[in-house]
Amino acid sequence: MTCSLEKELIEKTIKFHGHSCPGLTIGIRASELAMEKLDIQNAKNPVCVTETDMCGVDAIQFLTGCSFGKGNLIHKDYGKSAFTFYDRDAKKGFRAVFNDFARDEQDRDHRIKLILQAELTDLFSIQEVDVPPVSPARILKSIPCDSCQEMTMESRIRLFDGKNLCGPCFQNVEQKI
Repeated sequence: MTCSLEKELIEKTIKFHGHSCPGLTIGIRASELAMEKLDIQNAKNPVCVTETDMCGVDAIQFLTGCSFGKGNLIHKDYGKSAFTFYDRDAKKGFRAVFNDFARDEQDRDHRIKLILQAELTDLFSIQEVDVPPVSPARILKSIPCDSCQEMTMESRIRLFDGKNLCGPCFQNVEQKI
């Protein structure tokens, strides 16, 4: 089986990212898997938790509509090519871990071709998930940092010596001690 996505959609994904590479291709195939298993295109409340910040995350944003700004694309910096997709309305999901398919292939274009032509089950180890991987995003109050006066989400404020400090100002003060 080859990738079921239309060539034009893959080309648009490459244009969105800026270049074609194996990492982007992994994200294309992970998104295809999400579309297949969860009908992600029709899901009103999809979520993706990515455990990497590699090129494939751009494909996931472009193809699934999950994004950092909407709060339904969450990055956990574990350094793994793993993606958990979840449909909050259907209350089902799965975690897919890329199997390092064709890692030894030296020819970049040939590796991309191999990834596009492979069976999804050969590319990913898949585990069903029945609980949401993360809570829905919440809108929180912003308060001014007592040092720089920039508005900062209250959950990111650090209390130091009785002052409300944003992350950078907290680091500045803490490192001077």
